[in-house]
Amino acid sequence: MSSTRRANYLQSLLGELCALPREAEWVEFKENNFKPDDIGQYISALANAAALVGKTHAYLVWGVRDNDHTLVGTRFKPHEEKVGREELESWLLRLLEPKIDFQFNTIAADELTIVLLEITLAARQPVRFSGQEYIRVGSYKKKLKDFPEKERALWRIFDQTPFEEGIAWQDAGTEEDVLSLLDYPSYFDLLELPLPDNRQGILTALAAERLIRRSDAGHWDITHLGGILFAKRLEDFHTLRRQAVRVVQYSGTRRTETLKEQERARGYAAGFERLVSYINGLLPANEVLGQALRRTIAMFPERAVRELVANALIHQDFSVTGAGPMVEIFTDRIEITNPGEPLVDPQRFIDSPPRSRNESLAGLMRRFGICEERGSGIDKVVLEVELFQLPAPLFERPDGFTRAVLFAHKELKAMEKPDRIRATYQHACLRYLTREAMTNTSLRERFGIVGKNAAVASRLLNEALEAGLIVIADPNAGTRNRQYLPFWATSVPRSPEIV
Repeated sequence: MSSTRRANYLQSLLGELCALPREAEWVEFKENNFKPDDIGQYISALANAAALVGKTHAYLVWGVRDNDHTLVGTRFKPHEEKVGREELESWLLRLLEPKIDFQFNTIAADELTIVLLEITLAARQPVRFSGQEYIRVGSYKKKLKDFPEKERALWRIFDQTPFEEGIAWQDAGTEEDVLSLLDYPSYFDLLELPLPDNRQGILTALAAERLIRRSDAGHWDITHLGGILFAKRLEDFHTLRRQAVRVVQYSGTRRTETLKEQERARGYAAGFERLVSYINGLLPANEVLGQALRRTIAMFPERAVRELVANALIHQDFSVTGAGPMVEIFTDRIEITNPGEPLVDPQRFIDSPPRSRNESLAGLMRRFGICEERGSGIDKVVLEVELFQLPAPLFERPDGFTRAVLFAHKELKAMEKPDRIRATYQHACLRYLTREAMTNTSLRERFGIVGKNAAVASRLLNEALEAGLIVIADPNAGTRNRQYLPFWATSVPRSPEIV
């Protein structure tokens, strides 16, 4: 949002808040009371109250008289305040859990200074400050534990409201205002539909997909689903600005020297192709000299990169604030990380249908052709890696996050034992999903091992057996005829005979 538009929005918002007949559960007016502990407690109370009454934001305003909402100005300067040696905003963020988004705004009104604190509603769980949860009861700040009926009501709301149905922009204004914030032509392009020839047709189509909806005031709200997929600029949406994809390129194999860093701030669907093209443009490549021409070959399968980036966007936990999806490019690997631990054991990514926290988001991304059908994406990633004869991808879950790693080509003899075991296990999973078992022969094909070196494949199989990741399908079969299954399979599935 431009600075002028932002200033006009804040002036309009201040006017609407001052026009309220009385303090609401989601609004608090102050003059010069800005004790740090009080501010933290109010952020908790107001964020929880906003969720309870269905507001996307709550507000704490300094410089407005409480009883009649007259502008009186304030001495509070939030960006200059410190608690000890720590800046106020940093101190508050450290003591809030979960770390919700809030923003101090300074407004000049009638030659007076007004400070307006925008607070994002609580989502998934009540907001705590310094270990304590607060709530607004009328115009009073209270401890949530003392009002169990409100606590139960809050948890019901958290359980029933998916992220996508939340509001990213409330009462966005006129139809023109709504459409100015969204890259709506991309919606029709992705579905290969003609763009309606009038504004009402566009709004009707977007509303049918729950990208926008009518507000109680008769204006338009932009949902989280609409904002996260089609925002022209995610930073225009207070609740979504931290979800922009960050792409970082390093000069070597460590994070010590950054070559490029950029945030891709467009909505995920509207900006996906440009995001993937940008990433692929940064990835290292190999030059191969043919009989007449020199060719450049991508170091990583583009299809695998595309699918892993889409997965990071779709399966992230949006309740984790302050961190969005990140793509890190090294000379020997690419790491793709998203907030939120996986809902499925990473060792079962290949065979298990994915469980998504964001089903509406995932469904639309599949309809747009941005990601594969349910349950087939990671299978295709591993298959592409095998076709390129690369080390097996690594799926891990650092505390609070999910990470997928693709590695550059490495000779089998240079692979570490965990890499060899992981590749053998993933190969067994792929074979099982095609209703076949892994054999010494199939594993040699996966690694490019020549027939006379069958003993090398046997050693790989024994390593995976010792690790407990594969099992012998029939222990009574001779060594030459042995077939191998992933540890979770009991037999090779067979297609029913056609009678």
